[in-house]
Amino acid sequence: MSDVAETTTMYERLGGAVVIDRLVEAFYARMDRLPEAEGIRAMHADDLGHTKQVLKRYLSEWTGGPKLYSPEKGHPRLRQRHMGFSIGNAERDAWLLCMQGALEETVADAAARAAIYDAMAKLADWMRNTAGNPHDTVGHAARP
Repeated sequence: MSDVAETTTMYERLGGAVVIDRLVEAFYARMDRLPEAEGIRAMHADDLGHTKQVLKRYLSEWTGGPKLYSPEKGHPRLRQRHMGFSIGNAERDAWLLCMQGALEETVADAAARAAIYDAMAKLADWMRNTAGNPHDTVGHAARP
C-alpha cells in the first residue's frame, strides 16, 4: 500500500459526469413543476437546453471534475453574471429547494450530498443582490 493518501474530489464522491447530468436534469425538472419555483423558473428561457449544459459544465469543474466551463466562459463571476436578475431570500430559497430535492434523488453518498448542499447554500447566499444581503448593492432590476 502507498504512503501517499489518495485524494477524492467531490466530483468523484458525487458519482462523476453521470450523476452531474442526472442532478441538473432533476434540478430543472423540479424548477418546472414546483409552485415555489415559479418565480425563478420565469427568469429562464422557455427552452432550458443551453442552460442545462452550462450548469453541467460549471458543476463538473466546481466539484473538481474536468474543466468544462472555464475554457468556454472564463472565470465564473457568478454573482456578476446574475446581476440582471433580482435575487433575494425567496429566490435563494426556491433555488435551494429544487437543488436539495435533486441532490436527494441523485446522490447516494449522504455525506457528499450534505457537503455539496452546504457549499451550494453558501453560494446561493452570496448570489443575493436585493435587500437582506450584507454584500448588497440593492436596486437591481430583473432582466426584461
